[in-house]
Formats: sequence, structure tokens, C-alpha cells
Amino acid sequence: MDLKTIRKTKTELELEIIGEDETILHPITHILLQNPDVDYAACMSDSPTAKKKRLFIRVKKGAPEDILKKAVKFLEDEIKQFGKNFEK
Repeated sequence: MDLKTIRKTKTELELEIIGEDETILHPITHILLQNPDVDYAACMSDSPTAKKKRLFIRVKKGAPEDILKKAVKFLEDEIKQFGKNFEK
């Protein structure tokens, strides 16, 4: 997976993700939208088969990069917990 910053401001972050599909981006977007500090979050692509996807985040407060890192960490922890529960 390759990440490229397309746009970065105080309240917005747009990343281009190459080599991943919506399978990982939709859960991240879902977690971002549950955060009250997030104004808008979406994953986009030019077509369903496009190799390049985009993740866009606009926040009400805080740094978009920090909020994205927290969302990814939360998803990682949820997946680990699911794996532990599945092994029982």
C-alpha cells in the first residue's frame, strides 16, 4: 500500500491510497464518522475498479492526521479483540 498526501490544511486531509480497496477504507471511514470532532469523512474513487482510492477527512477541531491515527488504532484494537474472541 502506498499513501500520498493530496491536500492538507488545518482542518482537512485528503490521501491517495494505492494498492488497497474499500475493504479497509470503509471501516476507517465508519470509525471516523463516529468521532464528534469529525465533520465529514469519505472514501472515494474514480471507478469501482480504480487502483487509486482517496480518503477525505474534515474535522471540527483537532488535527486530521491525529484523528485518523486514532481511528486506525481503534480499528486495529477491534480486529485484535475479534481474533482473540474467535479463538476461544
